[in-house]
Amino acid sequence: MTTAKDLFTIALEPHPEHSVGQGDLSLSLAGAELVDLLRAQAIDLDGDLIVPGPQSVPDDRLLGAAASALVRQEPYEHVEDWLWRRGRDLAAAYQAAFEEDGLLARARRGRLNFGAERMELVDTPARRLAQSRWEEDEPVLRALASAVGIRRSGIPENDAGPDDEAVSTVLAAVNDAVTELEAVRQRRSIENAAFANVWRLP
Repeated sequence: MTTAKDLFTIALEPHPEHSVGQGDLSLSLAGAELVDLLRAQAIDLDGDLIVPGPQSVPDDRLLGAAASALVRQEPYEHVEDWLWRRGRDLAAAYQAAFEEDGLLARARRGRLNFGAERMELVDTPARRLAQSRWEEDEPVLRALASAVGIRRSGIPENDAGPDDEAVSTVLAAVNDAVTELEAVRQRRSIENAAFANVWRLP
């Protein structure tokens, strides 16, 4: 399992204290893919520019699609630009892949509502591995989940972050992008409320 798949698994676990938005999750998944590509040495960062390494095809098909989507000619892409471009509808792509691989199925009891259908994770070794990584408080997975509002309930968080500067750059960009998305939502909400009020005036 990749970091992105582990993150998607954790996001689909029941979290009664917080509902995860698909836009937020898509941005964080795009960041998780960058982390996996960094660790596979398929990319490097020059500041916040994504510099592709030797072209290789990761074993995971979603990560392979991410590698294929890299800008391989100068000027290279900024991390934040990648998050917005690659992150478009990425949560839906992961949902479709999980269903195809038998990791996600329609919920019998409707416990979790994700999108238009109620889905639940199938009990698989991949799910248990993701849960184990989450319980171990792995810094990168914790940071990516925290960016979309998922935290380990009742357990103090470890303040230690990743010791890799490039990974830290990606995580900071994910936080900034999610914050920007929330600001856009709030601005639209205010604008819609103001427009509705105009029509209520006598």
